[in-house]
Amino acid sequence: MTIAKNYFQRLKPFNKKYTESVIRFNPAIEVKRKEPEEIKVDVYDYNASKVEHHEFNSVHHCNKFKSNGHVTWINIDGLRKADVETICNEYDVHPLLIEDILSVGQRAKMDETDNAIFCLLNMIYYNKKENCIEQEQVSIVLGKDYVLSFQEEANRDVFDPLRDKLKVTGSKLRTADADYLCYSLVDIIVDGYYSILEELGEHIETLEEDIIHRGDVHSLALINNLRKELIILKRSVLPVREVVNGFLRSDSELLNEKIIQYFKDVYDHIVQANDLVENYRDMMMSLQDLYLNKVNLRMNEVMKVMAIVTCLLAPATVIGGIFGMNFQSIPYIHNQYGFWIAVSLMLLIPLWMIYLFKKRGWFKS
Repeated sequence: MTIAKNYFQRLKPFNKKYTESVIRFNPAIEVKRKEPEEIKVDVYDYNASKVEHHEFNSVHHCNKFKSNGHVTWINIDGLRKADVETICNEYDVHPLLIEDILSVGQRAKMDETDNAIFCLLNMIYYNKKENCIEQEQVSIVLGKDYVLSFQEEANRDVFDPLRDKLKVTGSKLRTADADYLCYSLVDIIVDGYYSILEELGEHIETLEEDIIHRGDVHSLALINNLRKELIILKRSVLPVREVVNGFLRSDSELLNEKIIQYFKDVYDHIVQANDLVENYRDMMMSLQDLYLNKVNLRMNEVMKVMAIVTCLLAPATVIGGIFGMNFQSIPYIHNQYGFWIAVSLMLLIPLWMIYLFKKRGWFKS
């Protein structure tokens, strides 16, 4: 609940730059990636009996792991054009795939070449400090006995469970081929989507309670911001189904027939994630309708109170208007009790009207 409270306190409505970054993206415009000063290269070279882990700050040390009879996972954190081209040329990666690796804002995709299978998708994180979704583009190249993975940032990823499994002798990851490692990378990225969906689900439930109990303009701003976060999530999650489906339809020799069963499981997960995104989208539309109904209900209450006050003041207005006319002969105009009779009528008639309104149930919500 503390996260939800911070979410309502820190969200800034009507952030134009944020809206443009989420909604608008033109792939025809070339965006230059800011290259990092340093890169981090993690190499896991393993088979069923042993595993070696190496860390480098240059890709030039990776050529010795090529075609050594082991399965090699080379993970590069930080994308510099020269380094990416160097290692991709070393492993005979097609130039078009190199362009996709270096691209910015690329849609999730899967491609095949003669000697490699390439897939690109987004890792998604939830920034609890800023209460927003952040994404990182990940490129994976599957070749004969090797997997290359390219990440934009070196500070975080979701691959730590895989690194722990590689250290366990006899684990499925250690005894399987490179295609199982590729499956594991895709699977753990897809599983990471569910933690983001849980965070958004909690915020949507909290927002629903806020609309019911308060429902002011601030709630409308929260609805708009959550809808933008769902757009980011949908753009990242929806195309991944095509990526996994590409693995299922592939007849590449790099994929063992048994591994297809594992990708079917990933396909089920991504379909379910897409269904949850659509459900949350429908919930946001329902919340917007709930907010509008809440505003209309509040307006109706205001109008009802104003109508009742107007009705209750109408008798006093009529009586005051009649006795205020400039005529010489008006009944009781010169009577010594005329003022008190008029005031009594002004009070008694509204009281009788209140009793009549209550009897008819007009004061009930």
